[in-house]
Amino acid sequence: MNDIITDIKALQEETLLNLQSSKATNTVRAYKSDFKDFSLFCAQNGFKALPSEPKIVSLYLTYLSTKDIKMSTLKRRLVSIGVIHKLKGHYLDTKHPSIIENVMGIKRRKGSIQKGKKPILINDLKLIIDVIDQQQNEDIKKLRDRSIILIGFSGGFRRNEIVALDYEDLNFVSEGLKIDIKRSKTDQFGEGLKKALPYFDNSQYCPVVSLQKWIRISNINSGSLFRRFSKGSKLSENRLTDQTVALIIKSYLQLAGINSKNYSGHSLRSGFATSAAESGAEERSIMAMTGHKSTEMVRRYIKEANLFKNNALNKIKI
Repeated sequence: MNDIITDIKALQEETLLNLQSSKATNTVRAYKSDFKDFSLFCAQNGFKALPSEPKIVSLYLTYLSTKDIKMSTLKRRLVSIGVIHKLKGHYLDTKHPSIIENVMGIKRRKGSIQKGKKPILINDLKLIIDVIDQQQNEDIKKLRDRSIILIGFSGGFRRNEIVALDYEDLNFVSEGLKIDIKRSKTDQFGEGLKKALPYFDNSQYCPVVSLQKWIRISNINSGSLFRRFSKGSKLSENRLTDQTVALIIKSYLQLAGINSKNYSGHSLRSGFATSAAESGAEERSIMAMTGHKSTEMVRRYIKEANLFKNNALNKIKI
């Protein structure tokens, strides 16, 4: 009997781990943060946050709409509230007319155009690399930073994918570099993705050549590929954070005389997709590199890239 009880407890613990692992850590963190804001709204207005009801959630969404908040954030907050209710064993009808109709009304009044961060395009990329090479920093620092930026752009990487790279994920071949992506935002079950970066004609801007130099000078032969520096130029064992990637990008944009306010860590990824589309790359080949599962975002990049190509004004001679 005791063996059965012990087995059940072990199964319960495993089940709890499975439930915790069903969502990515960042996703769970976002759910909790969103629900915390909702709970604060309820506490301030004398409402019960858990379980709640559609009319209260609808009031919260209206409250959000009066703030400088994006529609995408408002919709995410609604999803988070619903998910937390489910996880806590409560039912909340997030499709209730009082919620859906309110969201539609907010969308009409506010508009739903999302102003994304600017992409780093080819000329910007070259300018940034030139600025890095001109710095008086030690070569080891310059090689790390230029490799991060060139790899991030050329592979259409998310910034968290860049910092998650290990030496063991790399396979240098005669054509260039093969990279194994163990897990990404759209690959939560770890099926994996392989990216291939060919050698560039211009070695100064070649991500493969830059990475080879970084590996040689850093003496990295296992573990984290991109690491922090401790005192001076001493390389530590600590993996870089994705926030650091964004800060590195912004700092070199500023040094290049480009206002970094409208750029982010995502600018490398969107820059690759937009530049590839401008060069005539097919939708599926762009998706194969970026790992996008949906065509929606990739088509947005292609549409942006083609604004001047098939422009009706090109037919008008003035």
